[in-house]
Amino acid sequence: MDLAYTEEEEAFRARLRRWLAAVLPTLPARPDPRDWPARRAHDTAWQRRLHDAGYAEVHWDASPTIRLIFLEETERAGAPYVGANFVGLLHAGPTIAAEGTEEQKRRWLPPVLRGEEVWCQGFSEPDAGSDLAGLRTRAVRDGDAYVVTGAKVWTSHAEVADWCELLVRTDPDAPRHRGLTWLALPMDAPGVTVRPLRTLAGTAEFAEVFLDEVRVPVGNRVGAENDGWRVTMVTLSFERGTAFVGEVVACRRVLGELARAARANGRWDDAVLRRRLGRLHADFAALWRLIQWNVSEAMAVPAGRAGPGARGGVGVPGTGASVFKLRYSHARQELYDAAAEVLGAGALDAGHPWVADRLSSLSYTIAAGTSQIQQNIVAERILGLPKGR
Repeated sequence: MDLAYTEEEEAFRARLRRWLAAVLPTLPARPDPRDWPARRAHDTAWQRRLHDAGYAEVHWDASPTIRLIFLEETERAGAPYVGANFVGLLHAGPTIAAEGTEEQKRRWLPPVLRGEEVWCQGFSEPDAGSDLAGLRTRAVRDGDAYVVTGAKVWTSHAEVADWCELLVRTDPDAPRHRGLTWLALPMDAPGVTVRPLRTLAGTAEFAEVFLDEVRVPVGNRVGAENDGWRVTMVTLSFERGTAFVGEVVACRRVLGELARAARANGRWDDAVLRRRLGRLHADFAALWRLIQWNVSEAMAVPAGRAGPGARGGVGVPGTGASVFKLRYSHARQELYDAAAEVLGAGALDAGHPWVADRLSSLSYTIAAGTSQIQQNIVAERILGLPKGR
């Protein structure tokens, strides 16, 4: 498999680098990471600048390789992260681009690209744990609407979101994976209550969401009724396969910073630490190659209605996304454990960025599918092992 970039792709990279070099020095200071309304304003303003410069559509109206280059270069340049736009740009948007009708694409994709609307993710539930198919939020058809009742938890960016990608149960008598439906929920609908959850780091990037007979138009359904599990697998493939690209680049940058800090404070003399950093260097290099492989696979098999001849062609990462997510989650935790070794007593300083990232890394073996679930997917879908009893 050829993982090299084409001349056209390298030209896009060079053009993007020049634009970033000119624009980034003019940006305002970033807000307090704990102030999500301010972060939303900051993140959406950055998205608007990307849109006006012609770079917004790389998230779903360009090849996966162009998308990869965009995420790589913006992270390397220190550009603002997608932040509050994370779900809309990297999860819901690509899913709608791959699975939505033309009318749905026209309604929901442009506002996300322009930084006008923010999405959150309503998949997990308090009683379902890692068993996503065990969700209980009900949606009952009533004319041209679904009446939705239930509760969601770990709903990313719900506090500042306009829309929610919502997974509901529409057929309680069907087998668990076959009675689910993917809906776009307007967060200002009557009956929606958001209760922010605060993390160890003091931020509230996710929340509990309570739904009390909320009416959602049938036209907000993406995919067929009771086909929500398949549509959700498309969403999770994007989440696990390409949404972490910028973070891998950031981890490789942090690894270099750790080595320089260790040399400066004398901890580089510890041979065990040096070996640990060397192994992490190899891990992240391998993860980057796996990302390229996943992108190549996505380009080879376009998804949904896009088809091989469609403009851009929205490719969906395959089962390799679970391999990537499984290893990346643990590698990230190991990276920031190593950072604690380099910092020494400074690892207790909650204001240090590496300490904050270490606290955040604890969630990575749970978020976007627990490591245990990813191991099952790899065992059953890739290795062909029998299901456990």
